[in-house]
Amino acid sequence: MLRSRARALLLFRSCIHKSLPPPPPSPIRTLTRATPPHPLSRFLSSSPEPLSDSSSAATASASSDPADAAASASSDPADAAASASSDSSDDGEDNLTSLWEEDARDADDVFAPATSDPADDVVDEVTVARVRAVVESTPEDQIPSALADMVVDFTEPFLSAVLLSAESCSAKKLLLLFKSAANNNPAARSLANLEIVVDKVAESDEVDKMNAYLLWDLVKEMGTVPGSVNTQVLNKLLAMFWKLEKSKVALEVFDMFSDLGCTPDGDSYYLVIEAAGKKSMVDAAWRVCEKMIGSGCFPDNKKIGDIVTFFCKKKKVKEARLVYLAAKEKLQTPIPALNFLIGALARNDETINAALELLEEYQGESLKDAGMSYAAVIHGLCKTNNVKDAKKLLMRMVNLGPAPGNAVFNFVITALSKNGEMEDAKGLMRVMENQGIRPDIYTYSVIMSGYTKGGMVDEAHSILRDAKKIHPKLSTVTYHTVIRGYCKMEEFEKALECLNEMKEDGMQPNMDEYNKLIQSLCLKALDWRTAEKLLKEMDDSGLRLKGITRSLIAAVKELEMEESSKASQET
Repeated sequence: MLRSRARALLLFRSCIHKSLPPPPPSPIRTLTRATPPHPLSRFLSSSPEPLSDSSSAATASASSDPADAAASASSDPADAAASASSDSSDDGEDNLTSLWEEDARDADDVFAPATSDPADDVVDEVTVARVRAVVESTPEDQIPSALADMVVDFTEPFLSAVLLSAESCSAKKLLLLFKSAANNNPAARSLANLEIVVDKVAESDEVDKMNAYLLWDLVKEMGTVPGSVNTQVLNKLLAMFWKLEKSKVALEVFDMFSDLGCTPDGDSYYLVIEAAGKKSMVDAAWRVCEKMIGSGCFPDNKKIGDIVTFFCKKKKVKEARLVYLAAKEKLQTPIPALNFLIGALARNDETINAALELLEEYQGESLKDAGMSYAAVIHGLCKTNNVKDAKKLLMRMVNLGPAPGNAVFNFVITALSKNGEMEDAKGLMRVMENQGIRPDIYTYSVIMSGYTKGGMVDEAHSILRDAKKIHPKLSTVTYHTVIRGYCKMEEFEKALECLNEMKEDGMQPNMDEYNKLIQSLCLKALDWRTAEKLLKEMDDSGLRLKGITRSLIAAVKELEMEESSKASQET
């Protein structure tokens, strides 16, 4: 009897060991967990090793005497066990018994009632469509009651399917759907479904502060359960409050990262700093920045560049420099941000040396984009009268790059001219020419001004003639500089020569030239006749001399006539 039952069971196993056809795929099925194992999987996946043993046992049993089999089947189990242990000839019977007991347990598993996990149920597309239609067509304030009246079990995959298919729902309706489903079945209150809601609310065109506040309340409520909130969810909240210019709420979200079991990443720091910047909350932004530096976790290089630029614009150049130095160990700040930082540092006398040090960041190909930074530092050095370092840096640009332009040369030439170092200033102008850079009118004017300031007006006049060889038409300032220099030195004839030269060059003297000359002629030379001629030239040119200067001519003329009359009377 035992052998026949074993043969039947072996035959049953060999029949059902064939693979079963897979069920047809469902589009909603992809939203659920992996397909649960077939109820017969344990039985079907049993090791084939017992099959080999049982076959040999069955063969042995078939060749045995039927009487022995009947006696064995009718014997007491305890006696059978004792007999099996004492008689090695009964090994086949013992193997057959073990096989039957094992297969009997497997059969019990096969025919036992199956228990299913609700999360593993296939999502019903019809029910999903019905729930979605109710949510889309029901007013917001009636959604909780409408969903409560529906006989629906909101499992986690079912809610996911409804949320993903609800393309026409407002942000408020999605939040109400999520809360109602969670009340129906707490299993639906999962991180995966929360991420779907957050994504849809964040991407909604109609997101407003009330929906953002409701979502934040929901996240805080879910955050009481560990693992229910992650950094990505909080970052999307930060982005929403940044967009809505709710800086204080963004800071509140950031401060609760730890309470919600999350760790800020580089984007978290970036988003809250930018949100604080919307309301010029610079101190709060710097507090977040210090935490970012302490964590060593930075956003990408473009966002670091935005942070550096933000602090520079808010006059926090020292803080901007600290951000740059901390981040450069892990990533390269974009060149435009570095340029902005160096320019900001160079404008401050206290930080000009820090700007000079940062120029070392430009290496290789980046040097071609460093011209503005070098110019800013050279200008800053000249303002602080550190002309020696400015000239040294300029010559480094000439030799190594980036190639300096007119403005950089003019910064240093101006500083040298103000200090009376005219030979160095004139030498730099020659360097400009050797570099293929034509000195502009400003360059000549600055050197002429330096010469006249030192009383070397003839040298200034010589520079003026050199300038005319390169620039056919100069500005009135260049002539005015020489005329004033001659007047200061009381060389009025040369001043008049320069005035005539100016007219010959097609430049019409303005009020300043005439006024300076007339005043000098009257007060220093007492030459009212020449002054009167100049006054007539002005009238012919349509220029109107100030009344006080006109009176000065008359006063000098009257004074000379009085002195002449007095001298004749004495004679």
